[in-house]
Amino acid sequence: MSTEITPFRVEFADADLKDLRARLAQTRWPEAGTAPGWAQGVPLDYQRELCAYWAEDYDLRRVERLFNAHPQFRTEIDGVDIHFLHARSAHQDATPIVLTHGWPGSVVEFLKVVEPLTSPDDPADAFHVVIPSLPGYGFSGHPTGTGWNIPRVARAWAELMARLGYDRYAAAGTDWGSLVSASIGQQDTEHVIGLHLTAAICAPEAIMVADPTPVELEDLAGMGHYAAQENGYNLIQSTRPQTLGYGLADSPALQCAWVVEKFMAWSDCDGDPETVFSRDDLLDNVMTYWMTNSGTSSARLYWEAMADVHTVLEPVPAPTGYSVFPSDIYRVSERVARTRFHDLRHYRRLERGGHFAAFERPELYVDEVRATFRAIAGSPS
Repeated sequence: MSTEITPFRVEFADADLKDLRARLAQTRWPEAGTAPGWAQGVPLDYQRELCAYWAEDYDLRRVERLFNAHPQFRTEIDGVDIHFLHARSAHQDATPIVLTHGWPGSVVEFLKVVEPLTSPDDPADAFHVVIPSLPGYGFSGHPTGTGWNIPRVARAWAELMARLGYDRYAAAGTDWGSLVSASIGQQDTEHVIGLHLTAAICAPEAIMVADPTPVELEDLAGMGHYAAQENGYNLIQSTRPQTLGYGLADSPALQCAWVVEKFMAWSDCDGDPETVFSRDDLLDNVMTYWMTNSGTSSARLYWEAMADVHTVLEPVPAPTGYSVFPSDIYRVSERVARTRFHDLRHYRRLERGGHFAAFERPELYVDEVRATFRAIAGSPS
């Protein structure tokens, strides 16, 4: 296996962009839902308007510029080409940090926080930022065999940071990225400084606390709503990702709806995703899936993770910070988080923000990352 790290640029072929526009123009639309608003999924009028904007007004080369504004590379790890951004701070003593996205996000989630993390007012808050695309996502390669579960991704990230010359590093993430970071905190304790998470997944018996507080009851109610109303995508992707994939690979309208629905439901947007994200923001993320044909391969991570779900319940010894954003789909109290994250150095419940914290509220997210690693270093937060 080669350990070479090669520069990378995002470049879309004219023919692929022409094909995208043609597919959008030829979309066969269903009738409108029989219930109002988003009750049955993305409303027809909103989806048609968003796809028309995508085809006619959105700059299809915008994503190229967004990615290419940062140093990008690829390197083969465990048989898969891993794409990553590597933005070094001007402060040589900055803390290396690997940021991991989830589904239905991408590296796009973190682009707004690169500059504040690498170039803070206080050099003590500076980070050298590494943002990989998960295997099967975006501009990383697609695994050709089974076994790419969360612990394997974590081992790949540990190898990536070592290959970049970082003997000590921090790990942070959202969604799958929280699980990957927690796994790093289990497996690479010799090198990881600490973790920052927006989801502290704990055992079901830990969540069902005795004498729950009003906040814990609210957290449980939120998880109940997720299980009853928001979990359908998980059941499909963890059992039949290949079947779903034929539609995701063939229809940009479906790929768009499959992703954007969650940006409405899981963000702090009061039912309108465009109060938090611009249309360009939403489509930048969708383009990262569509142009790389990674709808199917990204969904397979659910199938892999469900086959190894017990690992998300094991204790994590690494120092950890946990930021709870109020509209996220999974929230637990400090006492619940401590049942798994035994060295919890920072815990804070925010007043705004949701599942895509770094994308929705980049200033708050950066503040929380800084506060976590100040606490881990023993400095005031």
